[in-house]
Amino acid sequence: MAEIDPSQPVLVTGASGYIASWIVKYLLEAGHTVHGTVRDKEKSFKVQHLLDIAENTRGQLRLFEADLLKEGSFQAGMKGCELVIHTASPFQVQGVKSPQKELIEPALQGTRNVLNTANQTPTVKRIVLTSSVAAIYGDAIELQDKASGVFTEEDWNASSDLNHQPYNYSKTLAEKEAWAMSEEQERWDLVVLNPAFVLGPTLSERTDSTSTEFVLNLVNGQFAAGVPDLYFGIVDVRDVARAHLKAGFRPEANDRHILSSRELSVVEMADMLREKYDGKYKLPRGKLPTFLLYLFGPFQGFGWGYINRNVGYPIRFDNSYSKKDLDMEYRPVRETLYDQVEEFEEKGMI
Repeated sequence: MAEIDPSQPVLVTGASGYIASWIVKYLLEAGHTVHGTVRDKEKSFKVQHLLDIAENTRGQLRLFEADLLKEGSFQAGMKGCELVIHTASPFQVQGVKSPQKELIEPALQGTRNVLNTANQTPTVKRIVLTSSVAAIYGDAIELQDKASGVFTEEDWNASSDLNHQPYNYSKTLAEKEAWAMSEEQERWDLVVLNPAFVLGPTLSERTDSTSTEFVLNLVNGQFAAGVPDLYFGIVDVRDVARAHLKAGFRPEANDRHILSSRELSVVEMADMLREKYDGKYKLPRGKLPTFLLYLFGPFQGFGWGYINRNVGYPIRFDNSYSKKDLDMEYRPVRETLYDQVEEFEEKGMI
């Protein structure tokens, strides 16, 4: 059990990211000193929101430049930290040209670099790793073979590879490497979070996140003809951020944690939005026939292998351990979706 001194700085890797920005915000609001790593401190459009948050909170923020592929680049940011929250990892599901270079190497080598630096930093007591349910399962069809009918923290993705679901593969390799490195030493402990599909408002002005694009396409008419019969576990980004703080500062926290509020189909999410925005936006009205997915799916980034193993297969996650070990309470998905659309309206995106 790691007792973390709240007066010591906390390192957050990939600090300008979607989830990490909320983590930084909550740490600063609680009065912590945050060491945040980013690839380029001079890119103001990526870090300005963090600086603005720091100005209006009682915590202190220091930004450090670090590269997942550059050995030792996390050393300066980690100095003096007892808690390391490692969120930095590529999240790109579509449009990947070289999975090895764009996904596998940054995820795997980045994890090695951060954990190797922890091994060389005597103050480090705990590492919280942002993994994903992508490391729990590869395709929804796999649930058909489970007698329990639910994915748990005991499950590991064994079906993804470089050619099929390479993002899922990268998250699986990175988490397995983290556990292996954790077992090779005794000074720091590892707590892992496995969020489902993360939705909700963003703190930055960037609009290139998968979460933003997904919900935006639901309301801007992109899917007006219908949506694929796909199912996701949904979790609010603010809940995921708070889970990181609980995982970091609760001494008894340990092991993996599935973070999911509820599992829904894309059609069900569109129906939720229709309850409030019907007539205002061109929302999807039902499922897209599967044969159309086979015809046009590859042009939208849906390969036939993905369609075969995911379309029409509901999924279910057991989130009970996160409630027990981290005392998690989850926002309703409806609230998450409405908050995200309200943000789009405020920013003039729709």
